[in-house]
Amino acid sequence: MSKTLVAYFSASGVTKAMAEKLAKALGADLFEITADPPYSEADVNWKNPLARCNKEWFGKKKVPCGGGVDNMGEYDRVFIGFPIWYGCAPVVVNSFTEQYDFTGKKVGLFASSISSKIGKTLEKLQPHVKGAVIADAVRFPQDASGEEMAQWAEKL
Repeated sequence: MSKTLVAYFSASGVTKAMAEKLAKALGADLFEITADPPYSEADVNWKNPLARCNKEWFGKKKVPCGGGVDNMGEYDRVFIGFPIWYGCAPVVVNSFTEQYDFTGKKVGLFASSISSKIGKTLEKLQPHVKGAVIADAVRFPQDASGEEMAQWAEKL
């Protein structure tokens, strides 16, 4: 029997809500990706050039994760969700995926964004997902249903 994980990073709660809907629809486990130290609202205010997210991105800084999945080896499928930042996944998502060997796992990416498209998100995150070829990446609208997301996930 296949075991599924939905891991997500959410700055405003939008991606969290999407991840919860997907996990419920799939009967999957849920894991929140966090930065260490955690981001504050001011840290993710990309309109402020001095915000932490801008310093990390433009300074090409690694962002440590605030924990990990103890039993990653048990999962056959992993879906990773995040908001689009700077045209790709936030750096903390790279740090999360770099902790694991994804060999033999099916990996799918889902993103939230008010205006950004999925673009080259898959290609940019792929080098950080050791051992797996990411099967697909999609940007869902904020009001996507869990069933709609699950239909996408089941096709992978």
